[in-house]
This record gives sequence, C-alpha cells and structure tokens, in this order.
Amino acid sequence: MMRKRRSSTVDNAEKHAPSSTTAKRSRTTGRQSKVSAPEESTASVFSVFLREAGVTLKQGGTPNEIAVDQVVFQKRIQKKLQKSPRYPDIVQEFISGLESHIEDADRFRNCLLPCVPTLPEGDTSCVSSFHESLLRMLLGIEMLQTLIINTLLEKLPEYMLNSIDDAGLCIPRIIINQLKWLDRVVDCKELAAKLMELLSVAPVDVQQDIITSLPEILEDSLHNDIAQDLNSLLKENTQLTVAILDALSSLNLSSSLLTEVRGAVMTTLAAVQLEDLPVVVKFILHSASASDAYEVVCNLRRKLELEQCVLPPVVQASQSRFKSKGAAVSKSTTVVCDSQDIVTLIVDAIKSAMRFQKALSEAWLKAIESVEELEDHKVIDLLVLFILHSTNANHSRRGAERVLKAKVRTGQIPEMLLQKTFQDNTEVLRGYFPSILALAQNLLRSPDPCVVPFGGHMYRHSFTAFDSYCQQEVVGCLVTHVCSGVCGEVDMALELLCGLVMENPSEVGPYAVFIKGILDYLDNLTPQQIRRLFHLLSRLAFRSQQGSHIQDDMHIVIRKQLSSTAPKYKRIGIIGAVMFIGSMGALKPKTKDNQKDSLSPETFRQLSALLELVQSSSETSPEASALYYDELANLVQTSTLDPQVQEKIGKRVLDDFQAEFVVDLGPEIQDSFSFPARVMYDLEEEETQAVIAVNLMPLLAKDVHSKAKQHNGDKKDNKSSLCLSPFFRLLRLCEEKQNHEGLDEIDALLGCPLILTDMDVVDKIESLSKVEKEFLCTLLFHTINWFRELVNAFCRLKETEMKMKVMTRLQNITYLQTLLEQALAETPGYIPPVANFDGESTDVILSSTAAPVHKTKKNGSGKKRKAPGKNSLEGNSQMEDKMEEDETQQELEKEKEKEARHGVNMESYRQFFRELDMEVLSVVQCGLLPCSLLDSELQTKKREEVLIGPAELIFLLEDMLQKLEFSLTAAPAKRRPFLKVKADKNVGFSHLQQTSPKDVAAFCVQLLPALCLHLENCHNYFQTLLSENDGMVDGPTVDIQEHHLISSCCQLLLQVLNSIFSWFGFSQPGHRSLLKRALGVLAGRLEEEGPELNLELLVKHSLDYLLNFHSTIPNLSSALTLSQLLSTVAEKGGNPFAFKEQNASLARGFLTQQWMTVSGEKQRGNKFNEALQALLSIYLRHVDDVLKAVEEITQEGLSQIINASKDESSAAWPTLSKQTFLVFYKVLMTELEKSVRRIPIGKSSDSSENRPAGDSSGPYGRPGARGHRVGDLCSRSTAQSEKLLTWNLAVRDFHILVNLVKVFDSRSVVNVCLKYGRLFLESFLKLGMPLLDFSFKRHKEDVQNLLKTFQLSTRQLHHMCGHSKIRQDTSLTNHVPAVKKSLELFVYRVKAMLTLNNCQEAFWIGNLKNRNLKGEEILSQRCQESEEEEEEEQQPPAQDLSEEEEQGNDTETLSKVNREENGAQDDTDESD
Repeated sequence: MMRKRRSSTVDNAEKHAPSSTTAKRSRTTGRQSKVSAPEESTASVFSVFLREAGVTLKQGGTPNEIAVDQVVFQKRIQKKLQKSPRYPDIVQEFISGLESHIEDADRFRNCLLPCVPTLPEGDTSCVSSFHESLLRMLLGIEMLQTLIINTLLEKLPEYMLNSIDDAGLCIPRIIINQLKWLDRVVDCKELAAKLMELLSVAPVDVQQDIITSLPEILEDSLHNDIAQDLNSLLKENTQLTVAILDALSSLNLSSSLLTEVRGAVMTTLAAVQLEDLPVVVKFILHSASASDAYEVVCNLRRKLELEQCVLPPVVQASQSRFKSKGAAVSKSTTVVCDSQDIVTLIVDAIKSAMRFQKALSEAWLKAIESVEELEDHKVIDLLVLFILHSTNANHSRRGAERVLKAKVRTGQIPEMLLQKTFQDNTEVLRGYFPSILALAQNLLRSPDPCVVPFGGHMYRHSFTAFDSYCQQEVVGCLVTHVCSGVCGEVDMALELLCGLVMENPSEVGPYAVFIKGILDYLDNLTPQQIRRLFHLLSRLAFRSQQGSHIQDDMHIVIRKQLSSTAPKYKRIGIIGAVMFIGSMGALKPKTKDNQKDSLSPETFRQLSALLELVQSSSETSPEASALYYDELANLVQTSTLDPQVQEKIGKRVLDDFQAEFVVDLGPEIQDSFSFPARVMYDLEEEETQAVIAVNLMPLLAKDVHSKAKQHNGDKKDNKSSLCLSPFFRLLRLCEEKQNHEGLDEIDALLGCPLILTDMDVVDKIESLSKVEKEFLCTLLFHTINWFRELVNAFCRLKETEMKMKVMTRLQNITYLQTLLEQALAETPGYIPPVANFDGESTDVILSSTAAPVHKTKKNGSGKKRKAPGKNSLEGNSQMEDKMEEDETQQELEKEKEKEARHGVNMESYRQFFRELDMEVLSVVQCGLLPCSLLDSELQTKKREEVLIGPAELIFLLEDMLQKLEFSLTAAPAKRRPFLKVKADKNVGFSHLQQTSPKDVAAFCVQLLPALCLHLENCHNYFQTLLSENDGMVDGPTVDIQEHHLISSCCQLLLQVLNSIFSWFGFSQPGHRSLLKRALGVLAGRLEEEGPELNLELLVKHSLDYLLNFHSTIPNLSSALTLSQLLSTVAEKGGNPFAFKEQNASLARGFLTQQWMTVSGEKQRGNKFNEALQALLSIYLRHVDDVLKAVEEITQEGLSQIINASKDESSAAWPTLSKQTFLVFYKVLMTELEKSVRRIPIGKSSDSSENRPAGDSSGPYGRPGARGHRVGDLCSRSTAQSEKLLTWNLAVRDFHILVNLVKVFDSRSVVNVCLKYGRLFLESFLKLGMPLLDFSFKRHKEDVQNLLKTFQLSTRQLHHMCGHSKIRQDTSLTNHVPAVKKSLELFVYRVKAMLTLNNCQEAFWIGNLKNRNLKGEEILSQRCQESEEEEEEEQQPPAQDLSEEEEQGNDTETLSKVNREENGAQDDTDESD
C-alpha cells in the first residue's frame, strides 16, 4: 500500500517535470533538454538548494556536512522555496529530488545521521558542535513536513525485515526517531492514522519502537484516541504489553479512559510474561487515583501471584550449575532464571508507587486488613508490610505494625507463610532487613502473647537466610532482649538462641562473645532462664569450634558463684554447674561405624571434679543441697547422659538415701521434741508388716536443735529433713533411667510408714507453745510434700494394688491439709519450710497467714470525716450511714462465714508445697466415689475398680487449674519493677515451665473424656437430689458436706474446661486438628461417633452438650463459669454471633433464678456479687437489643424494689434486691454507655434530607432527578429514623437510671452515675449531636422530645455535682470538673445545632441554682437573695413548673419517663 503511494508521488513529480524544465531552459541557455533532463533537473534542484543553504551531500560512509547553523539552514531552504517562480510546484520538485537521492542506502543512512559541522579556514564564527540529521532539519520546515513524513513512512517497510544494517544501525528506529519532538506537526491526525496503519504490518520489534515513540510524536489532543487504539491492540497482542504500557504512562488521558485501560490491563495480568510483569504493576499503581486506589490495589493483590514467579529451589540450583559450567543460555532462560530479579523489580515498583502517592500506602493497608481467610493471604502481603515499614512516613510504619500484629493475633498470617516468603525471596528481603529486624523487635516486646512467637520466627528465618552481618545483628538483638528484664521477652529470646545453637552451632559460634555478655546480667534472670542460658552456653562450649575459651570463662563464673556465701549466687552457681555437667557428659550420637563415642578420660575427670565441687559447696546449707538434688534430678530426667556419668551420679543415691532417711523399726522409738513418736500411714498388709520407716520427725527435731547452734559456726549436717523430698525425686529418676521406667527397687517406699506423732495433737494446738506450734506445722508440711513426691513417682504404675496405694496417699494429702489449715490458723506469723529451692521463696513474707482480723470500716473518702456543715441534710447523712453500715455488716458476715469454713487461704501457701507432675493429673481418669462409700479409716472398700473421692478430685482439679492458668492462659508481658516484688508467680511451676503449652494442651485433651464423665456424675448427683426433694435444694435428706464437695467439683470442672478451650493457641492453624479433637470429645458425649464433622458442627454439638448441665448448676459462680465456657466454645466456630441468642437466653435464665444455699438461705456475699456482675455483663453483651434489655430490667426489676424491704427480691429478676442494686446499676450504666458508642455517627450526607418532601426546588425538583433519587431518599430517611429512634431509647434509659439516684443515694451509686453519666454525655456530643444537626428539620418533634428528656438528666447530674461538693467526698468531687465541662459543652453544642438550622432565636441561657439530690436549694451562695431575684427576672414561669415536677414523689419518676414531659424546661438548655 505504501509503495503505491510512493509511485503516485513519482507520477505527480513526472507530471510537473516538463513545466519546470521548460522554465529552467528559458532562463538559462534556451537549449532543448534530453529525455533524462527532468530527473536530473529535479535532483539538481534538491542538491542545489541544499548546497546554497549550507549543506554538502556526501557519498559512501562520509556524513553530510553543514556549514551554517541548522536554524539558518531551515530559513534559507524555506526562503528559496517560497521565492522560487515555480512555487508551489518547486516543493514537489524538491521532494522528488530527495526521493531520488535516498534511493541509495548509504545516502539514505547519511541523511538519517547527524550532519558534521564544517568551517572554512580562518572563519571564527560560532557554529553549534551538534546538528540534527538532514531529514530531521527538513522536517522542521512546515511546507515540507507532510511530504517528507510520507516519504519516510513509505521508506520504512523496506527495512522492516532487515532492520540492522552493516554498520549495526537499526534503520527503522532511526526513521521513527526523526519524527520525535518536532516543534509542530502540521497534520498530526493523519500522522497518527498512518502510524497505526503501519503497526498492522510491522514486525514486533518495529511495533514496539513505534508504540513507545507515540507520546513523543503526537500532540496531546490525540492522546485519548491513540489510547483507545492501543487498548484494543493490548487485548490482541500481549507481546506489546510493555511498549503499550510505557506509551500509555506518558499519554495525557482522561480519568474514565485511564480506568478503562487499567481494567483491560488488569484482565491480561495473568497472561503477561514474567519479564513484563514489573512494568505492568508499575503502570497499574501509577495510574491509580486517590479515589480508586483501594479498588485498584485489591484487584492487583488478588491477581498478582508472586509465588508463581519463583522457580522451585531444585530447579534454580540446577540452572545455576548449568550456567556455572559456561553453557550457552538463551535470553528467555536467563530471564526465567533471574526470577529473583523480577520479584525485586516488582517490589521496587510497588515501593516507588507508595512514595509517589500516599493514598496507595493506605490502600495497601486496607486491602491486607480486609482479607479475612487464612488461605487468601499471600507472600505479597508480607512483602508490602515490609515495604510500608521501610518508608520514612510514621503513619505507614505504625500501620504496618498494627496490621501485622492483628493478622498474627488472629492466625491469618501463619509461620508457614513467613517461611515461604523467606525461602523464595531471600534476595528481595535482604534489602528490607532493617525493617524486618525492627518488626521482630516490636513483636517480641509486645504484651500480647499471641504475637510474640511470630517475632521469634522472623528472627530465626533472618538468621538462617541472610549473610554474616545480618546474623550478627540478629544475635545482638536477641542478647538485648535477654537483658531487658521483661519475663516473656527474655524467655522467647533465650528459646530462640537455644534453637539457633541446636540447629546451627557452627554459625552461632563466632558470635558467642555477645551471648557470653549475658553473664553480667544474671541478677535479672529467673532460675528457669538461668538454666536456659547455661544450657546454650554449654552447648556452644562443647559443640562449636570456638568452644575452648567459652569453657574457661564458664568454669571461672561457676567457681566464683559456688564459692559465694550469698544464697542467691550459690543458687546460680549450682544451676550453672549442673547444666555444664549435662553438656559435658551428654551421650554422643552414633558414628558411621555404628559405635557410640564414649567420653575421654580427661573429660570424665573434669566432670567428676566438678561434681565433687558442687556437692561439697552445697553441703554448707540444706537449701543448697536440696537445690543440687533437684537440679540433678531435672538433668537426669531431661537429658541423655553418657553411661559413665549416669553410673557416677546414681551409684551412691540409693545407699545414701537408705542411710540418711530410712531407719529400721525397733521395739522402741525415741520421742522427739516433747511429741510422742508414732509410726503412721503404713499401707502394707498386716501379714507383711513394715520393718522400715522414713525417719522424718527425728530429722526435723535435729534440724531445729542445729539452728540453735548455728551462731557457733558449726557445720550443718547434710541429713536434713529439707532434703527428703528432693533426694527421693533424684533417687526415683535415677531408678527409672537405669531400670527403663521400672521402680521395682523402691516401690516399697510407697507404702512405707513415717515416724511422726499422733495427729490428735492438732485438736489441742491452742495449748501448745509457739515453738511447738511451728514444729507441728513444719512436720505437716514435710509429710505432705513427701506424699506429693510419692504420688509423682508412682502415679504411672498400672497395677491395681499400686493404684490403690496412690489413691490412699492422695487421701492422706487431703486429710493432712485440713489439719494443716487448723494448725496455721492458730500459728500467726509462721513461715513454712522451703519446698521449691530454685526461687526466691526463702525471702517471701506471706500476706495473710492466719485468720483475718476484722476492723471497722473507714469512710469512703479514706480520710477522717469532717464535721458536717450547716447546709448538709441530715436525712441524706442518715440514709448513707445506714447503707454503709449495712454493707459493712454484710462483709463481716461474709468474712465470718469464710473463716468458719476455711480458716486460712491455702492458696497463699502454694509455693511451700512440692510441685506435682503433669502425669499425676491422669489419676482423674478414675471414677468418682461418693463420700458415703468412704469409711472412717480413709481407706476405700475393696473394689475391682479404683475410684477417686470428691476431696481428692477437688485437690487434683485445683492443681490442674493452676497449671492451666500458668501455662495456657498467657498473661501480658510485664517489665520487672525497680523494687523487686517479694512473690514470684513462677515458683512452684519449675517442671511445668519445661513443657510447651502445646504439650500441656494435648495432655489435657486426652483427659477430656474423664473430665466430662465427672461432670456428668455431678449433674446426675444434683438431678437425683432435686428429684428426691421435689425440686428443693435445701431438702431434709441433703448431706451438706457432700453437697458442698460436689458443688466445688462441678465448678472446678467447668473452670478447667474453660481454661482448656481459652488457650490462644487453638486459633493458630497448626493446632486446628487438636481443637477439632477436643471439640469432638464434647460432641461425642452427646451422639455416637459418625462421619467426621466440620468445625462449625463440632461447635454446635459441643454447645448442645454443655447446655444440658444448666438445669442442675448448684450456685451462681458455677452458672457464670458455664456461661463463660459456652462463650469460649462458641468463639472457636469462627462465627460467635451465630450463638449469641443461645448464650443470652442461658444467662437470662440464670439471672431470673432464685439462688439458695443448702441451708435454705439466699446466696450472698462478695463472690456472689462478682459473679452476678459478670453474668449480667455477659447477658447484655449477647442480647440482640441492649437498650430494650436495659429498659426491661429498669422497668420490671428496679421499679419493684424501690419500696421493697432489704431482703426482698424482684419478682421478675430474683437476683435483684437492694443488696445487689449497686451491681445491677453499675453494669446497666456501663453497658448502656458502650452500646451508644456503637451507634453510627450522623453524616453530612444526611443534610439532603433537610429538604421538605414537597419541595421541588433544587436538583431533586427536576422531573427526571426526583424519580431517580426517590429510592435513595427513602433509604436515607429510614436509616436516619432508626438512628434517631435508637438515641431516643438510649436517652430514655439513661434518664431512668440517673433519676434512680434520688431513691438510692448511697455514695457508691452516685460515684457510678457521675462516672458513666459523663461518658454517656460525651458519646452523645460526639455521635448523637451530628445526627440531630441533620435531622432537626425533618424530625423536629422527635428531636425536641429527645432533648427535653435529656435535659432532665443533665439537670440531675448538675444536682449530683452540688451534692458531691457539700458532702466533701473526694471520690465524688474528682468527677465534678469533667462532668461540669461536659454539661457546658452540651449547652453550646445545642446552640450550634439550632444556629445551623436557623432557629437560634429559640435558645436562651439562664442561671441554674445549686440543688441537692432531692431538688432542695443549697443555701451556700454569696448574695443569695440578689441571685434569687436575678433568677426570677431571667427565668420564665415554666421553670417553676419544672422545679415542682422535680420535687415530686420519687416513686413516680419511672412512670413519668414514659410520657411526654411538656412542662419541663431546663434553664441551661433550649426551648422550642
């Protein structure tokens, strides 16, 4: 097609040739030319004009020369053409000459290349050193431009196939470059059409050159049209994607067209070649505007699959080997192999777009935040969060931290995704290492335990994936965490360091000097943390190449600590030495020859010397010896030692134990410490009567006598009663190791008796001296701890006889604990012997070791009450004093009842008992044995099945609950205070700390069937009692003690179940199967095992199972625990809202139930009130409409107890009485305030609703617009009406609750009302007033009624402020400034609302008198009479009516709320 056009041009030139030739002949010689004269003539015109203008044409490879400036050249050519007599025909002759000249390829190339400037000799005129090509200069002449463009475009197809000439030049590209950046294009539209026509026949490389040059060739007016063509071309040919996007990025397009183009690009994203992907991503992001950034980012994130951009590691390794051998690799293969570079370019494109446009950062955060499913998260999410954190903008950094924490907390970004990100994108992530390190630090320091492990994973992957510099930084940061003093942070950092040492000892070895620096901060570490520190240092000392100097340093530190006389540092030395021994004497793995490498003689000699050193150093103190035995026992239990070391440790343990703690029973036993010695708790059969006994009481008496001689400097004997339990634990574990879990050598100790005294002496403890009381208490502690260690040792045995003995020892423990409670109650100030030797328990001072002493209650203000002023009301004082006396009396009764039942709180003595192993809890798998089947000897009757009694079950459940709360219920990390606290919550859980929470949860799931069985037995027990006593709890046949025990079992079982299912680890994907197994146990109790159920059905069946127990719940505390358990299980289904109605119905049933004790009295006391408060909160949180529920309770419940007696309850809500009014009132105010905060705020878009319905003016008044907008108006009006109705209900509920203070005017009620009244008022100002702004004209009556009701509440709050001031109660007056500020803001906010709606004349302000709660004026103001006169002048008569209404009967307050109060008008508010 193009060639035809060129021939037509030549024809035209030939047609004009004779006339031009004739003219030339007439001017010159007048001779007739030959036939070839026209062609020569046209060529001569072209060459002559160029030569006269200053350009000399050259032949071959010599470039054309120019002697003048190119502007001068262009002007000369244009002048010659215009002044020619043959103009305009001379123009065509000039073009014909040009076409003839460029027929030769060399001359054509010379015309495309820049001209070379030349100057005659001696000419000093300035000529530019660079000139354009000849064709480029000619294109600058407008009269020639179109013809030359046509010539060039016709010439272009000749070079399409062979685009590279002999000189290596790409002729098509050079031709296209001639058209770029022209000062003016004469016919731009025609040029665009020809270029697009040329695209249809050109090869790909030429197409790419043309497309990328379009923005530099065409004018802005054609950009939209050319973009449409390029968009169509993009859909047809993906090979041109990069070129088209490059061109589109430079075009000036309309927003609608840009959106259309971006949509087309987005659809082809999946088909784009890998090397083109960065350009596509860059175009998509840079073309997004602030309004559509979120949508664009969401679509891009959904379609961008970076996982597919990275080849598997095996393929990458093979290709890298292939390249290393020097094999020839094609271009495409190279691009594919460099997939890491592609991902890097994509990430850089995203980063540059975020820096270019702030809205993109927020859009990415929202896009990642909006993903709710675990499976939908991708590698790009983590990469983008790292990019956001790496930017300098604080909001992006904080946003990235917030989103990452939220996603990790919910388990939506798991560790597997992080691992995949590091595995596939190591080179990309290396550039963001500072951000990764900062995020890991932030997560590890978080108080939320759910996100701390993820920070650890980031550290671990950074260490394994990056270079040595990064590894050094990781180790340095972990050491900083260890030295921080925050317990959770230290634990995780030490765990990470231990993991790195175990996995990569050679790589961690070079940084051992950093880890060794932690030894300077041992004072801040707990014993468990010291164990881990010495463990990892020992591993480095014996597993890495740099271990020799670490060994020397550790030897120095350990010897220094062991030689210290301070117990704290000696304890550190013992722990460090034992851990060092464990690493030194560890069993080495088998070699290739399948032989175990034994210890060298030198190593064994050093180990033996260190053992002797530790033992000799610990003999100076029984506490140190006991710690040494405990640490050695832990080492034997958790490590696999070399046989030589194992034999060394266990060689003398059995002999030493028999020699020091076991004696032969003779005919006479010497009494000790004025107590008669008795052999007690013998479990052997009468035929085989015991011949040995544990010599406990004589050892204890010896310890007491040795303390008296301690000031003489005598060395203590190692045979101390304090070492009995630790020594036996070491003995038992050594026997298990040597005999492969068998205890046949020592099983006689389970039934072995003890030398004690007759326990009847406890009944006469009041007559004993203080020393004797303390001796008896110490003896009981040692006996209980001995039995606890026996249970630890033999609980795993399967023989029935041994199980029976273990059960008997549990009965011994529970019985002795009751004796110990009695003894402790009579021994105030007594500090028990240490049982857990790795903590600071020796320094613990018990907060309450005896029965509580009752003291008279002070005033609520905490200060001495001043004399009442003359204006204080006597009636109020009497009522408040009466209420305080009632509350004090109630607390005294509760404390007396608690003292009579329990004597002392044994929970405060937990650290003085030996820790029970987790395996002991497996005893709960025995069946429940009722108390009626236990005989007086505390021994079960012979049965084929071993059963557990209620007291023993309670003992085990309490221990299990403590373990679960410590291990599974993770508390927020707290920094160690400057002044160290006395109590250590970790004491007593040393063994549990060595077990991971996952293992604890898995063990508890195995016990779930037994726990459910016990719960069902309790349910059957209460159900039988109710059926036998006609539904009465306090029937005549009820055994009170047994009922109390079974009730405690029931509550503990529910608490244990709730603690198990509350574990945050169940929300993590890796533990989903464990959760399904746990829920399957509950669901399986209801139905037979069928097909495997999904998680939602498992939750549903589990809830149905648990709901069966609600009818036999014995007390309100158990009811609360059951409700909490249902809520916890419901949350595991992923949609807790599906079971909200079920939970609300259950809680309401408990609240509307009369709770009675077995003795026939109503349940009451602090625990009852706390449970009631929590249960009411659960009900209001799960009910569908909180406002209606609050109104129902206030109208049906609170109104019934206003005139009721003190003990009388509400008929509709039996748990509500005057004694529990404060509980209900506080919860109702709290939940009401929370509910209004969830009401959506009024929006400015609602202002369109201000237009009356019949108004036809404005845009909606047009016939078409009104029809289109009517649906939108209806929906907006409905939403606005619903919001206004919600606020009306909330204000009405608030008014009722505030006015109840007139009746219940105790200090606590006023305090609650002031606190939550202010919060409600602030929420109304923030959320409610914007709605009134836009609703006033359309819903004028509703807004007026709402404000009239609310003004009564604000007036009552003002009266409470006055009441607080005259009472001079600091707890009340602290609220007054904030309340008065909010009241003042409310006044001016209403004024602003009226002004906005052009009703400012309806607002006026007057002075409000100070009044008390009864509405009586406080006569304490200055110029009292003058102020009253001013008020009378300023206030209208309507005020008198409102005051009379306020002083009406309090009992009418509730009934007046429901009708419109037209007469009330607040002085400080508006009038309509």
